[in-house]
Amino acid sequence: MINIDSYIMSVIYVFLLNMETLLDMKKDSDDFERQSHLVQKQAKYSGELKIGEIQMSCFVTAEGERYISGRSMTSAIGMKGRGQGMARISSHQALKPFINNALFMAIQNPVEIVGRTPRPVHGHRAEILADICDVLLEARKRGALRTEQEIRYGDYAEMLVRGFARVGIAALVDEATGYEKVRERDALQKILDKFLKDEARVWSKTFPDEFWEKLVKIKGYENYLAVKRPAFIGHWVNDIVYSRLAPGIKDRLKEVNPKTPKGHRRNRHHQHFTEDYGLPELRDHLKKVMVLMDAASNKRDFERLLNRSLPKYGSTLDLPLDE
Repeated sequence: MINIDSYIMSVIYVFLLNMETLLDMKKDSDDFERQSHLVQKQAKYSGELKIGEIQMSCFVTAEGERYISGRSMTSAIGMKGRGQGMARISSHQALKPFINNALFMAIQNPVEIVGRTPRPVHGHRAEILADICDVLLEARKRGALRTEQEIRYGDYAEMLVRGFARVGIAALVDEATGYEKVRERDALQKILDKFLKDEARVWSKTFPDEFWEKLVKIKGYENYLAVKRPAFIGHWVNDIVYSRLAPGIKDRLKEVNPKTPKGHRRNRHHQHFTEDYGLPELRDHLKKVMVLMDAASNKRDFERLLNRSLPKYGSTLDLPLDE
């Protein structure tokens, strides 16, 4: 005789087992669908970023977006094996309470990197590595990391933070991929574009007479006519003005306003300054220089004040490392 209770319990058990299988199949299907519709990013620069014994594959797109491969990120925090990749971090029970929604979404939505790798790889924005380290260190601080494996995650996170806290993850990625030089060149070009233009504007008085009077006197001459070689004045202006306005200004002016075969320039350098930004900056610089001329007791004193207050720029741009 059939035991009704046992039969019902068996039916329920089979039903629940089938439901669990169906849910797993749906989850696998959703994961596959999500992974097959990843946003694709074309890497223009790539390299290996080394922090201590940790090595990560990193990429930069033409738009300046920085990525680290998902496998590199998991390895960087001491996660071994392939498994579910970065999803292991967001689904880890000990870490869940410390992961905010923005980080969760960033982990769950990688991009597909192509172009500088033998085959497409999953990549995540480089900046989230610091966020992941914060999560691990906070979890360790709260005593949530208990197993040997979890403790290893915390140790690796501390190693990473010490490695890139000084200069920032973005700067490290730029250096590893070679994007650093491009970034510097692009930043310098933006400055030059703000200050200068290729076409000369119509001449208008830009350097006040007062500037020339103060200049020849601080150089030790009674007046302009006493300067035996007027060409000296051009060198003085290059040194005092154009070399100290912004990086690359003097070199760029030589390109847009070159000397003719007879040794003269077609335009005054200041005619190539932009009306909306370059000219106001130039005029402001001249005012500062004249204040220093008034404050100086002699040529040497002026040069000392000038170098301290308005130092020369080179032809390259020193960028802040934590951009």
